[in-house]
Amino acid sequence: MSNWAELAIGFQADPVLLTVLVLIAFLSGVGITTIGPGGIFLTAALYALTPITSSEVAGTAHATFVATGIVGSAAYVRSGELRTGESRALVVILSASSITGALAGAALNAFVSRALFGLLLGGVTTAVGGLIWYREWHGLEPQYRIDHGTRRDRALLAVLGFSLGACSGLVGIGGPVLAVPALLLLGVPMLPAVAVAQVQSIFIAVFATTGYLLQGSVIPALAVFVGGPLLLGVVVGWRIAHLIDPDRLKVALGVALVGVGLSLAL
Repeated sequence: MSNWAELAIGFQADPVLLTVLVLIAFLSGVGITTIGPGGIFLTAALYALTPITSSEVAGTAHATFVATGIVGSAAYVRSGELRTGESRALVVILSASSITGALAGAALNAFVSRALFGLLLGGVTTAVGGLIWYREWHGLEPQYRIDHGTRRDRALLAVLGFSLGACSGLVGIGGPVLAVPALLLLGVPMLPAVAVAQVQSIFIAVFATTGYLLQGSVIPALAVFVGGPLLLGVVVGWRIAHLIDPDRLKVALGVALVGVGLSLAL
């Protein structure tokens, strides 16, 4: 690889590895706007395929998720999923409560070794994949119908938002990875759940990135390198989500997540 590229991404890599990173970034973007849990593949790739530290993995990944959240949100505003009163209420509560969680997760990452980071990332990935697979094969129904108009359910959403922000901030995964499955279990339909998660991901990513920047754990040029194909994938994924039934992708995604998660954890 040429000297300028090595300086740009911060480590030595061959053209094959760079091509793989670009491809994974693109497919991650597709996953983000089709069914939510897509960004985790980029985080896993940065951890497994590059020599950067766990905090740099999380910080750089979150830097890319700022842009994907903005583009994904704009796409779902255009298609109407974010124009309803229920979606706007969910966005406000989840986004506001996730800010503190994202900062807390980023701060906690400083005390996590690279080996433990791999275990945490692998565990979260496996759990999300297993939940997706189980829900599709066994018909897991919503466990609770959320009503954002009640004080109790607003408090529940606030706790959920903080928890999602903390977990996402800690292991460097996009908000939709966890938010979409959680919202589905609360009775939110698929596309609105993905749309709401896009907006929340902006707040998680901005404040998590801020926390990692303060630690000096963001590699801007690497974020730009993988961010381009990631954004292209986000746009393509939004188109796919409105052309085919996203349910067709869920089982395959669940199996892939479990496989990736187990390989990271072992």
